[in-house]
Amino acid sequence: MPILSALRCRCTVVSQRAYAHAIRSFAADARLKCVMLNAARLDFDSRINWDKVKMTADMTMHDKSELSEIAARAAGADIVMNKEFPIPGDIIRNLPSSVKLIAEAGTGYNNIDIDACRERGIAVCNVPEYTTEAMGHMAITLVMALSCSLAPQMKALAKGDRTYMDQCHLGTLPHFEIHGKTFGIIGGLGYIARRISAMSLALGMKVVVSDLPSTPLGMRDDGVEVVSFDELLARSDFISTMTPLNKHTTGLVNAAAFDKMKPTAYIINTARGPIIDQDALVDALRQKKIAGAALDVFGEGSAPPPPLPSDSPLYSVFDEFDNVILTPHIGWQRLEARQRLVDMCADNMAAFARGATLNIDMATGLPNRSGFQPRG
Repeated sequence: MPILSALRCRCTVVSQRAYAHAIRSFAADARLKCVMLNAARLDFDSRINWDKVKMTADMTMHDKSELSEIAARAAGADIVMNKEFPIPGDIIRNLPSSVKLIAEAGTGYNNIDIDACRERGIAVCNVPEYTTEAMGHMAITLVMALSCSLAPQMKALAKGDRTYMDQCHLGTLPHFEIHGKTFGIIGGLGYIARRISAMSLALGMKVVVSDLPSTPLGMRDDGVEVVSFDELLARSDFISTMTPLNKHTTGLVNAAAFDKMKPTAYIINTARGPIIDQDALVDALRQKKIAGAALDVFGEGSAPPPPLPSDSPLYSVFDEFDNVILTPHIGWQRLEARQRLVDMCADNMAAFARGATLNIDMATGLPNRSGFQPRG
């Protein structure tokens, strides 16, 4: 069976048997059944067209779900579709035997317990390229906002302070061109990161990236220079995190990292909150180790929701410093990106139905670039 090749012989014997059983069960049923756990996370404005997924599978839609409701709602479903909602191991181990695939409607899948899926013979897929343009635009927007004192001016006016309006100049606010500045992208060779690099280069910026230790250092044909993590920190005027969240990247940007940055540098995070050590970030801002920060993600989870707690120190530094921008994980939320995501989830489901190799290697839990990649 073609799909068995996707599961790789590195899986345990138990996992192989579970996958084989899942595929035999599916073969007996010509029509996929799918339950969407939290449709409102994607379709919060009721503007998404779900026709393509409904053509691919019989859909049962829930706007939101509690953990305690998942097992019952998945009864009889072949596929569980989900957007960023954490699905821990104990829930996965108690899913009905009908479930053969968890279709993550997004790029990151650290919210899903891969080990538990492997034990149960449940495959996982994601959609790594749906938001390449939107997230690229978000990163560049934040660079431009930080460089042109946009946040300080807006914050002052919102508080009723018309100083800048009345004096018709910016005083001592940082306000500079980005042409010739260096943009450092941590994990900078992925889909989104490469698009950000292209946009940055088009604006006349220099781009340096760090990647896996096995990646050769030096200038690439696309004009991007691969450097060590430490060199990236030391050289960059803007630094953006573009890595997945895992045990290797949690807390990657810590106090030691901030110590290596320029005091004029800005940190941007549109990936996952815990990649940056929050306490270290707050300290770096208060100690003026860096010039500012723009965060579209934060907290201990995969990404908002849940929202920041009302007593979060990030709200405190937002109030303390003009050069801090906070947004509630909006980078992916442009209408076009959300529609593309839903349509590409349908492509993933159809690929699974025909036995194609999927894009997450269940033996390792890592992306499988040779597997089926939905294209927008």
